[in-house]
Amino acid sequence: MYKLLTASVALLISFHCLPTPSQNSPSMLPVTDGDAYRSSHHAFAAPVILLDVGHGGIDGGTSAQGVLEKDINLAISQKVYLLLRSKGYAVIINRLGDYALSDENRWLKSRSRHTRDLAQRKSLSEEVSTDIVVSIHANWSPRSGAHGPVVLHQKEGRSYLLAQSIQDAMNKLFGTEHGVVWGKPFYLLNYVKQPAVIVETGFLSNAEDRARMSDPAEQKRIAQSIANGIIYYLSVV
Repeated sequence: MYKLLTASVALLISFHCLPTPSQNSPSMLPVTDGDAYRSSHHAFAAPVILLDVGHGGIDGGTSAQGVLEKDINLAISQKVYLLLRSKGYAVIINRLGDYALSDENRWLKSRSRHTRDLAQRKSLSEEVSTDIVVSIHANWSPRSGAHGPVVLHQKEGRSYLLAQSIQDAMNKLFGTEHGVVWGKPFYLLNYVKQPAVIVETGFLSNAEDRARMSDPAEQKRIAQSIANGIIYYLSVV
């Protein structure tokens, strides 16, 4: 509870630095995470966006030169969250601090922490009336020249359109021409029923990408491009 309250206060302070929605904005959740939402039974009047923050806690994800993926994911996801809320969108974020979602899964009897983590992410998308799921990660490659954003999608039309909208916005920022990728082996994309995508915001193995993703100002630009892609998708689908 303490870690949730501390993170919530910090995020609220950041939120007040952004423009506030008008009085006619759709009903919003207070700044919270998935567990708090499940007890609120809040009814939304607009599409609900679930931001899935990759890794956390004991699971650092990939890394390079001391930069951990879990930290990059959280920093960018929080900025996407605040930007979307400032535009009046209903958004839920499933991790506000550096902890593993597997620790919150007390219902699945599995000895695998990884399995409990993935199941917890999928479960929230089912318990909340979610319209789209956007999972935010950072990439890695043995080729140091590999760089730029890559968005993975389900084998489903709306997921493809969501991925393409985000990919187009991020390509403009990075100056790349990457296409979207079918994320065939990824658990989240196989088991989440709603349109879902995985956004790989750049390659930690690439020095230029790593510097960009580690810079708070650049993180905000990355977050803005992700938010722009989401907003464009919701405006046309």
